[in-house]
Formats: sequence, C-alpha cells, structure tokens
Amino acid sequence: MDFAVIKTGGKQYFVEPAKKIKIEKLVAKEGEEFIFNDVLLLEKNGKLSTGEPKVEGAKVAAKVLRQARARKITIIKYKPKKRYRKKQGHRQMFTEVEITRISDKQ
Repeated sequence: MDFAVIKTGGKQYFVEPAKKIKIEKLVAKEGEEFIFNDVLLLEKNGKLSTGEPKVEGAKVAAKVLRQARARKITIIKYKPKKRYRKKQGHRQMFTEVEITRISDKQ
C-alpha cells in the first residue's frame, strides 16, 4: 500500500491513490491534473521516506474534480446588557481532488 503526507493550504493531508479529498482552493480548472511537490512523508513499496522538511523528488499527482463552496457557517456575536448583536455568514471555497499517483525519486 502506497501512501504519502502532503502539505497544501497550510494543512497536512494523508493521501493514497484513488482517495478523494477536499482541500483549500487551488488555482486549477476542473479536469486538470495538479502536482503536489510538498511531500512530507512517503511510503512506496514498503520503504518509508521522511523529509527534512520535504522528501526530495517525490510528487503526488491529483485530478481536480470540482471547485465549489462549502456549506454556510453562521457567526453570531453578542454582548449582554449592551444591545450589541451581530450576525454574519461565510462560505469557504474548496477544491475536491482525486489522487491519481504517488511517485518517488527516480
């Protein structure tokens, strides 16, 4: 079983081939292939490689499935006895990708 840990959007994700994940918005169109170069940990053919901070030459390829917005979250601020109420909503943009292959240093 091949797997990797990648870093994108300030977060780290555990990925395997054929796995679908939602990540922070990427500048890529639907159907395009996107390459992640920030591979922090890689397990390929039973051999584990850790990066300091990145694994040299390792890449993870993914297919962009869709660009969308997440469900709305509501932020409410309230201060008692001060007649202060504030309601605000937010929908975060995200990109859904499917991991196609994990390649190590050649």
